[in-house]
Amino acid sequence: MARDAATGHLGVGAQTHFFGVGTLLPWAEAGVGAVATQAFVNVDHGPHGLDLLRAGMSAATAVAALVADDPDSEYRQLGVVDAAGGLGTYTGTHCAPAVASASGHQVTVQGNMLAGTQVAEAALAAYEAAKGDLAERILAGLMAADAAGGDVRGAQSAVLRVVSGRRSATPWNEVVVDLRVDDHPQPLTELSRLLPRSRAFRAVGAVMFQRGLTLGPFTGVDPDELTGRLDALVSAAATIGPDNREADFWRAILLARCGRHDEAGEVFADVVAFRPGLLSLLEGLAPLGFLDGEALSAITSRIGTSS
Repeated sequence: MARDAATGHLGVGAQTHFFGVGTLLPWAEAGVGAVATQAFVNVDHGPHGLDLLRAGMSAATAVAALVADDPDSEYRQLGVVDAAGGLGTYTGTHCAPAVASASGHQVTVQGNMLAGTQVAEAALAAYEAAKGDLAERILAGLMAADAAGGDVRGAQSAVLRVVSGRRSATPWNEVVVDLRVDDHPQPLTELSRLLPRSRAFRAVGAVMFQRGLTLGPFTGVDPDELTGRLDALVSAAATIGPDNREADFWRAILLARCGRHDEAGEVFADVVAFRPGLLSLLEGLAPLGFLDGEALSAITSRIGTSS
């Protein structure tokens, strides 16, 4: 778990030989902090830890408070990072070996039931050496930990969660990455596959859900923003791959909404050739205000049919 000093983003990542680690271990809130509750898990430490950080406690003080209030603290392992990058860690005396903890600048690694103490050091070194954003660096650390032996029992599930550094009344809107692999023979490989795809679909969602751009009348759209969104959809389509045409579909909608009917028709023709049923979706969107009659007519004419 770590804080990105440049962006303020906060993140938690984990892999373990247990089903659905993402439901238990990681807790993070934008601009507040992140908690990893491990070993013989007390899930309460996640939300309660965030409560303490939100109230102004440092990571170290929050860990001390959580441990003091837990009658079974000797079975727990905790890591906390606060919004300023402060760290707090704890490993109880009854955590199953091998146990290890390693910390650097605004980053801490801890584990139990490990193949050896080298696992935490490998994760820390890889994180600190990695390039990319916080999610990519955390994933690099997890991969290195796995290569160093990881969980002595093997691997079953993994999680990667990153939130922004901006404290907000709507923290659910500040989630940057939220990925879980609940049951997989190679959970980190699957997490690595999902990370770029999740970002590609986030680009699609940024178009689908934005008023003015896609919802309601096409109005007030900055030309540079339009170009950026269209380019992002092209990139998203390349990342997602040819078996899913969601990015292409909404790029065609956006092209049609901005009056570029010929280009929209070309894209739609390709999409409908791949999945003919998408033509009925296109026709169903028109009366909902996504397309006007002129745009729909121009597009369906290009496809080689009529509405």
